[in-house]
Amino acid sequence: MNKIRLILYIGILLMLHTNESAPVVAQEKSTFGDDRSFLKSHTEIIELSAGENQKVLVAPDWQGRVMTSTCDGNSGQSFGWVNNEAVKKGILPPDQRQGLDKHIHVFGGEERFWLGPEGGQYSLFFSPNAQKYEFEFWQTPAILDTMPFDVISKSPTSVKFRKDGRLTNKAGTELHFRIDRSVSLLNKDELSQLVGTGIDDSVNYVAFQSSNCLTNTGGKSWKPDKGLPSIWLLGMLKPGEDVVMAVPIITDASGPEVNTDYFGEVESDRLKVEQGVAYFKGDGKFRSKIGIPGKRAKPICGSYSPSQKTLTILHFNLPEDAAELPYVCSQWRHHTHPYSGDVVNCYNDGAPAPGQAPLGPFYELESSSPALALLPNGSYTHVQTTAHFTGPPEALNKIAKATLGVELDTIAGAFDE
Repeated sequence: MNKIRLILYIGILLMLHTNESAPVVAQEKSTFGDDRSFLKSHTEIIELSAGENQKVLVAPDWQGRVMTSTCDGNSGQSFGWVNNEAVKKGILPPDQRQGLDKHIHVFGGEERFWLGPEGGQYSLFFSPNAQKYEFEFWQTPAILDTMPFDVISKSPTSVKFRKDGRLTNKAGTELHFRIDRSVSLLNKDELSQLVGTGIDDSVNYVAFQSSNCLTNTGGKSWKPDKGLPSIWLLGMLKPGEDVVMAVPIITDASGPEVNTDYFGEVESDRLKVEQGVAYFKGDGKFRSKIGIPGKRAKPICGSYSPSQKTLTILHFNLPEDAAELPYVCSQWRHHTHPYSGDVVNCYNDGAPAPGQAPLGPFYELESSSPALALLPNGSYTHVQTTAHFTGPPEALNKIAKATLGVELDTIAGAFDE
């Protein structure tokens, strides 16, 4: 099944790069100010800021998506990957969409709200009439792609959204729900408490926290044999030759430590598991994805780039009994055990085939809620925080040890020969 999965995704990317209307994959390095001006010229942008340095850009029309952020002001690094060509085109009318545009608008952004599962018999991306798990039948639901989220309130440091919707999964089950999403900047004290250590004055930082609540607004309970949804948050970040993702895992548990059955096995020069941490390259040069199942997951992962002197930490609310909870499977196939999926995912972009350009390139850090068996009017909230730190290695090292449990040199040297 690994080969089938790989072939399907190669097909998606081949369509992307052979269709004239498809997004251009190359993107020059840009500052936050560059991305800010560009995005504001093409869509509504809400800017959250704390002083001149900490800034976050949020797009209401794109489901309250965080597009990018910085901790160094307008002239500083822009952390989110933005697909400029897709942004220029915007949301296209159905009769003007070709190739990939018929199935999804790939705007990028360092945190977007999605619902799972993507594949399987309870998929939200394949209709009951879909004949095969192939790209021809795959469709991003409008509420996750083209429908704007309503702005309920906003302040200089936060914004709240709401959207009511309904979806029919591949099993034919209709789900009625409300999405309540908020994005807020964290101050230094809040961030220090989250990472478990003080932040040195030599470190610049930006941290935004999203709270994502899904409420069952229908009159029926959501049941496993009819298909349960999950809250799924995905962040596209700019890759680098020396970017390494680090994912702490629980060592004294049963089952696989890391799942690689998304695009096939990942060789040891790109994935290593040592002393309770999975290291995964984020160079944007080899298309691959890993997942951490509930029995092995911890509520944190991150990445580090020595050349950029940047440490990124992603933290989310993991239930204490996650090892016993169901998590949806999103691979494009029928699942014998549809609730044995992953909690944390990491993705590295790359060429889908020799001679082909990557989609970004970018890399992704992702987290998911459990599968949600909600009663009528029942709710579940998935909270995720993304934080970027720049500064001297010795100061960043303190944060890495407190969060990821390893030294920066260990992360940076994970793939040294």
